[in-house]
Amino acid sequence: MEQFKGQPRLPKFAVPKRYSIDLTPDLTSCKFSGSVSVDLDIVSDTSFIVLNAADLSVLSGSVSFTGPNSEKVLQPSKVETFEEDEILVLEFQETLPIGGGVLDIGFEGILNDKMKGFYRSTYEHKGEKKNMAVTQFEPADARRCFPCWDEPACKATFKITLSVPSDLVALSNMPIIEENINGPLKTVSYQESPIMSTYLVAIVVGLFDYVEDHTSDGIKVRVYCQVGKANQGKFALHVAVKTLELYKEYFEVPYSLPKLDMIAIPDFAAGAMENYGLVTYRETALLYDDQHSAAANKQRVASVVAHELAHQWFGNLVTMEWWTHLWLNEGFATWVSYLATDSLFPEWKVWTQFLDESTEGLRLDGLEESHPIEVEINHASEIDEIFDAISYRKGASVIRMLQSYLGAEPFQKSLAAYIKRHACSNAKTEDLWAALEEGSGEPVNRLMNSWTKQKGYPVLSVKVKDQKLEFEQSRFLSSGSPGDGQWVVPITLCCGSYDKRKSFLLQTKSKSIDVKQLLGCSITNVTDTGTGDKCSWIKINVDQAGFYRVKYDDDLAAGLRYAIEKKYLSAIDRFGILDDSFALCMARQQSFVSLLTLMGAYREETEYTVLSNVITVSYKLERVAADAVPEQLESIKKFFISIFQNSAEKLGWQPKAGESHLDAMLRGEVLTALSLFGHEPTLNEATKRFQAFLDDRNTPLLPPDLRRAAYVAVMQRANTSNRSGYESLLRVYRESDLSQEKTRILGSLASSPDPNIILEVLNFLLTPEVRNQDAVFGLALGIEGRETAWAWLKDNWEHISKTWGSGFLITRFVSAIVSPFASFEKAQEIEQFFASRTKPSIARTLKQSLERVHINAKWVQWVRSEKNQLAVAVNQLAS
Repeated sequence: MEQFKGQPRLPKFAVPKRYSIDLTPDLTSCKFSGSVSVDLDIVSDTSFIVLNAADLSVLSGSVSFTGPNSEKVLQPSKVETFEEDEILVLEFQETLPIGGGVLDIGFEGILNDKMKGFYRSTYEHKGEKKNMAVTQFEPADARRCFPCWDEPACKATFKITLSVPSDLVALSNMPIIEENINGPLKTVSYQESPIMSTYLVAIVVGLFDYVEDHTSDGIKVRVYCQVGKANQGKFALHVAVKTLELYKEYFEVPYSLPKLDMIAIPDFAAGAMENYGLVTYRETALLYDDQHSAAANKQRVASVVAHELAHQWFGNLVTMEWWTHLWLNEGFATWVSYLATDSLFPEWKVWTQFLDESTEGLRLDGLEESHPIEVEINHASEIDEIFDAISYRKGASVIRMLQSYLGAEPFQKSLAAYIKRHACSNAKTEDLWAALEEGSGEPVNRLMNSWTKQKGYPVLSVKVKDQKLEFEQSRFLSSGSPGDGQWVVPITLCCGSYDKRKSFLLQTKSKSIDVKQLLGCSITNVTDTGTGDKCSWIKINVDQAGFYRVKYDDDLAAGLRYAIEKKYLSAIDRFGILDDSFALCMARQQSFVSLLTLMGAYREETEYTVLSNVITVSYKLERVAADAVPEQLESIKKFFISIFQNSAEKLGWQPKAGESHLDAMLRGEVLTALSLFGHEPTLNEATKRFQAFLDDRNTPLLPPDLRRAAYVAVMQRANTSNRSGYESLLRVYRESDLSQEKTRILGSLASSPDPNIILEVLNFLLTPEVRNQDAVFGLALGIEGRETAWAWLKDNWEHISKTWGSGFLITRFVSAIVSPFASFEKAQEIEQFFASRTKPSIARTLKQSLERVHINAKWVQWVRSEKNQLAVAVNQLAS
């Protein structure tokens, strides 16, 4: 039996075709019992059957294999579970007959509290605490519910039967075909599923209300939620019905099941899970309350629903062959969710907001400790860590780059062909490239391999010499170190106007092009007005469609700064220029002074996504300044306040009738920034409105979009001698039953500058008052809280490791608390602490976080070296 240990994949001598599963969950004792009957094909000589099982007790005497034509029933001579490998090995005395057979296994398990496998979630009904039973199987936890071949390529059909309390709702992937009530219990049988992977099987048992609608072709769509919250499901229901119709058209294949249920689960580790026909969500990602949800919550619900429903085709109908190709599922669903959301809500300008995805992808991929989009997976425990910004965000960004290179129509046609070709089966990255290559005639495979098989991305250095543009590519690293790698880069550029737009593929390390020949104009400097065939600015990577950064020479950079002030550039390009400059400054390839000067050009900015990024950048610059030049921190904050004041004055505190969704989101972000930078008038107004809100939770003075800003302001003034604001906020937390309100408060609590309050907040996160899934929201600390949080993490590591250690949430504790440091000594101390405490599930995150500490430390030294120029520049900028 030993030969099966330590293998990344199961042996291939038995292939499952159909599972018949019976489960009886006991919601009082939190245990379950079950049996599974698997139709198998034995395809090569073996006396073993090896499948996955974890945390299950297999009942001795319940295991048997019936050969073809039911001639012979074989009992295994040995049944052994290898917990480390999560496998169950059955050894038989004779070689199993080739052909069809049936494997029967009886088992018992525990409804765990780890939010994976078959687990329990708690809720209140009429003041009484109750349990519900829920499954979460992706990536590799179906094996915690029933023994199975728990790999995406082992697709089979599933026939499920549940025995549950008669008064509860019991849901699975397929519609119910029969329900028999027998006293306090009922037996519920579901239609057999089409062929699918184990990670998509789902079961939910509990008390629920629902709202219902149908698509134009008769698919029944329901949103289930806790009793009394049904109205909050209406917005998601509307989005789901419209999105199913849109995808049917886009993929040219109808939705493949008779029904779609979406359900809100109170305890849920991820954002949502695309189980075939029964999609599970955190409450914050599915429920929308007109009275108390913010515009940002509404947008989140729409995009998560669109993402999960995209998976019904891309992931569920066509499934990745192995976790190496996870990015195909996640990158694609992320990209196409923007397509759907943009179609339903064009006024949200979500393609401009897509830059937030690219920026996060670029940020993680700028680390040495990044990984390629396609990553080798050798053990199930490694899978969790690649559900990250590379698989989702870089994945989505390279798909957007490819779509914009190939054109929308050839791209869509090829995708539809790919889905038809691989429906009910599995695919690899190469299969998608082959379909796109066929449909477009472009060398997609060669172009894309450089983006998916190697980690990182290029920075293009661009300079002008004698009316020639000189391009050079090299790997960008946030550390400023030289990196290896070469990419096939789709380059777009425009000169002086978006009408003069050209593109070419850069396939070499460097290239020089004649501006006149390519663009039909010559480059002039900023002081000339750039009339006729003269251009005063050139923008590379038009609309940021490419996943790379651009470093301009001084003259080109000055031209772009002028174009930003004059509003010549699109919002997307205004965002891109700032983001590249920020990254180059962190990598010590551009001065801190020049970045601040560029930020001054955004004083008149009104576009949500652009200003939101200016705010994000300003927070990061405040942190580095606090470490590098603390004596100049107040002046730098004053400068940031001067950038945001203009926008705050225009928007005001009171929402205006008929204003845009984006203005509603911007108001909250700008006022939060002013609060964090210590702007007294904003802090005073926020405190006043918070008091009104305490007196009346429905006051028009503090609508949902403004609440975070007010909460942050209250916490800015909270300290050990003035606790009332902090205590009032905790009271609001305790009285609210809306998850969005609770997470909004958790995300604000740690912004207090007082270390004693911060410690209280961190300890509060470990109490039963905060659901395990939500604790990480409370780790959003200011720079004042770093040391307190690190001491707290060390003191509580054992408890944190035990509570969150089996899922991906533990990685959030590590990155949130380690990454903000900025000294080499601290990095060493952290490394020493974790030397004896690391485990595979946090190894990658720890390395990435320590790399960030080193990057911060080098950056602090670099900023210190321009201390004198900085003092002069900041005084000029702030005045």
